[in-house]
Parts: sequence; C-alpha cells; structure tokens
Amino acid sequence: MKVLGIVGPTAVGKTSLSVRLAKKYNGEIISCDSMQIYKGMDIGTAKVTKEEMDGVTHHLIDIIDPSKAFSCADYAKRARELIADITKRGKTPIFCGGTGLYLDSVLEISTFGETVADEEYRHSLEDFANKNGALTLHNMLKEIDPVSAEAIHYNNVKRVIRALEIYKCTGKPKSVIDKENKKEPSPYESKIFFLTCEDKELLYSRIEKRVDIMMEAGLLDEVRRLYETGTFESSATASGAIGYKELIPYVKGERDLEACIAQLKLSTRHYAKRQLTWFKKKSNYITVYVDKEDPYEAVLRHVGDFI
Repeated sequence: MKVLGIVGPTAVGKTSLSVRLAKKYNGEIISCDSMQIYKGMDIGTAKVTKEEMDGVTHHLIDIIDPSKAFSCADYAKRARELIADITKRGKTPIFCGGTGLYLDSVLEISTFGETVADEEYRHSLEDFANKNGALTLHNMLKEIDPVSAEAIHYNNVKRVIRALEIYKCTGKPKSVIDKENKKEPSPYESKIFFLTCEDKELLYSRIEKRVDIMMEAGLLDEVRRLYETGTFESSATASGAIGYKELIPYVKGERDLEACIAQLKLSTRHYAKRQLTWFKKKSNYITVYVDKEDPYEAVLRHVGDFI
C-alpha cells in the first residue's frame, strides 16, 4: 500500500498543500497531529476548517474528549485501518501534520507494543501534574530515565506520563526499551515530504502571524470556555497544550494579555524548533524549502509515477 505524507513545523503551509494534493491524486487526508484529535480544541490547535478542507475528506480529527487517554498505539491502529480502507476504495492516503511520533507509530512497525498500560497509574499521574505542575512531574521522569527526560519537553505532559507508565509496567526505562526495540519492515511504500523554511526567521515570523490570526479568530474565547467548563481541571493534556496553557493565566486574572500572547509566540517557536529537530533526523524524508520553491510543484516532481 502506498501513502504520501506532508509533515513539518507549525505555520509552514501543510494544510493547504495536502488539500491540493488530495484533489490531484484522489486522496483522503489522515491527520497526524496529537492535539487535533481532541474535541473542542479547535483554534488553539490550528484545526483545519470546513472551508480549508474544500470538500476533501479528513480523518482522525475531533475523535475524542480531552479527558480521555489516547496513545500512539491507539492512533496507529486507527490510522492503519484507514490506510487499508482508503486504499481499498481506490483512493490515496495522505498524512498531514506535525507530530512525527504519530507518523512513526504507523510507518515503523515495532515488536514492542505500546499496549502495556496501567490506566489507574496514568490517571494518578494526571492528577499529580494538575496539582503539582508539569515540571515536578518531569523531575520524576528525570530520576528514573534521564535520557527520555532530555528528549521529552516538560510541557509535553502526555509523553512524560507515558514514559513513567512504561517504566512502571515493564520495570525498564523507556530509553532502554527504545534501544532494544526491533523494527520490522514497513508494509507501506511511502513518500514523506518535510516542509520547512531555509530562512528560519521567516518561519518564526509566520508563526507569530499565525498566533495573531488565532487571537483574531477567537482563541481567547475558546480558552475561557474550556476553563469555565472545567476541561483544564480534568485534563492535563488540555491544560498543558501550547495555545492554551499560555492564556490560562490571563483568564484566571494572574497575568496581563500582552505578556501571555508574547509567551504563546515564544512557546510556539520553541515547539517548531523541536519539530525541525525531529524531522531533520529522517534521512528518507524529502525536504522542501517553501521559501525557495513552490511546494506543490516540488512534490509533484518527486512523486512522479509513484501514485
């Protein structure tokens, strides 16, 4: 089975390109964004709108409540089912998003299943993070698995909790299991395109503009609604998500709005840097500099007769 993928940092133009490709190759889009799966978190996650979809079918968006657990294994299972279904119907599966870990979980078949789980322990860690903060939780991971702690940002509460859960279930640090992990040949033929800017300052200016657009679109109202309905209180995932955690202090009356927006722009820049680092390590991905060439034409050139 053949799949295409459009990945890269936030604000680089993945959504519009994937829709154009879907129209060109009779495709359906499978989101690989770890936040867009959650219902009610729309503006802050830059979730694709109906207008942006332009009639193209999108999958794995708005599929779960923020308070519910959803692992890479859950994502991989659903995505693989979608690949089979889309292909069976004579269409092209096209992944689009910035969560490299999710895409890896689909394309890189592993003998170590993420099926190991302890839901009670996971929920206790979520409660701990809500009461004591993400940094304190991260310090717990640092004590048992400094390698994973170095690789996982403390604000990524979901992944920190998962690493702690793996240790509790297996008795081994996640970093050790990753080394022992044996990869099987992928059942998919894939062409993955990594969109980025050669001029990093251009990328960062696009990010800041994206934040301004989000604010104009009503991000603050979205954060206030989630706060008032208790979503942040019940979900460490939601309260720790970029686009939300930076504005919560304003909603709570603890910080002025200008400072919160500045922090949001900084957090998003830092997140983009981590995305760039992740995707640059993928030697089999095709890099497309969107500030040097038309990304649509570049993809068409490389896809050739692949589809």
